Amino acid sequence: MTIVETTGIHHIRLTVTDIDRSKAFYRDVLGFEIAVESPGRPEDPHVRTDPAQFYGGVVFHTNGILFGLRPVADPSDKFDSDRVGLDHLSFAVPSIDDLTRTAARLAEAGVEHGKVTPLAALGIAILSFSDPDGIHLELTAPL
Repeated sequence: MTIVETTGIHHIRLTVTDIDRSKAFYRDVLGFEIAVESPGRPEDPHVRTDPAQFYGGVVFHTNGILFGLRPVADPSDKFDSDRVGLDHLSFAVPSIDDLTRTAARLAEAGVEHGKVTPLAALGIAILSFSDPDGIHLELTAPL
């Protein structure tokens, strides 16, 4: 018996340094659809601390997942997957063809990325890359 019985992940929010740059990456490069956007700017201290204004950020809707960006990190801060916290975030895609198409799209956008890599023991293939803040992202497709 579990103590908390969840039905899945409701949403994910990443802390970013520059909302305009990150929003453009997730919207224009990855094609995520904006669900809601803060009416204010994170430079306003009232907006920056107000969850009802999404802290000056944006929330995307991508295939049933709410994915938010919170622009409160110091501009000099950098992501580090070797520290406690997030290692990487992986989004599922339908097929290896989607990984190949996305690799081409990332290259066109000047985004460095890994190769499409099969992981036969897990029955998946992955494509790794990072967002503008260096947060490690991955796309995963079934083999």
